[in-house]
Amino acid sequence: MIDLVLNRRARNLAGDGPIRRALLVAARETGVCVHETTSLEQLEAVARTIAARGSSRVILAGGDGSYMAGVTALARAFGDGALPPLAFAPGGTVGTVARNWCRAGRRGWGAREAEAIVRAAAAEGASPSAEDARPTLRVTDDRGGDRIGFIFGAGLVASFFDEYYASAAPGYGAAARIVARVFAQSFVGGELARRVLDPVAATLTVDGSVARARAWSLVLASVVRDVGLHMWVTPQAGEALDAFHAVASPLGPRALGPQMPLVLAGKKLRGRGHVDAPRARELTLRFADETRGAYVLDGDVVHAREVRVQAGPVIRLAR
Repeated sequence: MIDLVLNRRARNLAGDGPIRRALLVAARETGVCVHETTSLEQLEAVARTIAARGSSRVILAGGDGSYMAGVTALARAFGDGALPPLAFAPGGTVGTVARNWCRAGRRGWGAREAEAIVRAAAAEGASPSAEDARPTLRVTDDRGGDRIGFIFGAGLVASFFDEYYASAAPGYGAAARIVARVFAQSFVGGELARRVLDPVAATLTVDGSVARARAWSLVLASVVRDVGLHMWVTPQAGEALDAFHAVASPLGPRALGPQMPLVLAGKKLRGRGHVDAPRARELTLRFADETRGAYVLDGDVVHAREVRVQAGPVIRLAR
């Protein structure tokens, strides 16, 4: 049995749009079992049902947050080492993780790709030759959070998403416009650049080594190279199944903002105090001010005082 878990809260799956119709038609014609969810509670229940019945493959449809929530729920239901093979189908706003790993995501990310992914998953079944092992992150915090995801960020990442979700029409274009404005303003100390890039007071520990800086404008841990908008901040991410690429910077807006061309080219950030750990296994971040304690995991903003990132379970992802 192959299961399709469709997040009805994802932007392109909330209504009866072309991506949802393509997913449902392909599932019906290939005998894939469809589960539509609108809450985390429903998702957890679906994951338990799938685990109890057994599944040869699970397709998660939505955006980056949907993949994170889906993998987390499935890991709880199946156990970290017993996850079934997975496939990621479109349905969210951007789909950064899937675009890194899915060939269809590099060509386009719409109804045609959604249909092709479901049909390919159904045709290939659970053939190991049609799967790739991929790393994940396990992120826990002092608020009880325990999630499995792919891109963790704090500092400017959290500030960026505050601006992004406040925009009138969130989407790829809105994200690109915010980045462009921050880049332009960083040269002159503009208000938006300061709001996004100002360092946040926190202590950072990577693999047992405490970093010297006490305020950070960027903290990033990822298992994918392109963390969004073609920004290759972690170009060695995904090279090891039991590690992640961690990058952090204490620089302020005028020093960090102008380095955007470097990350677009996949080159290292410059300046004193940087942390660059391409084979990190554990990262801990403790915020000095609880009111500013926020991190982002695959687009979801989470508030906590202390957060730990570790290498997560290896998943098998359909090509």
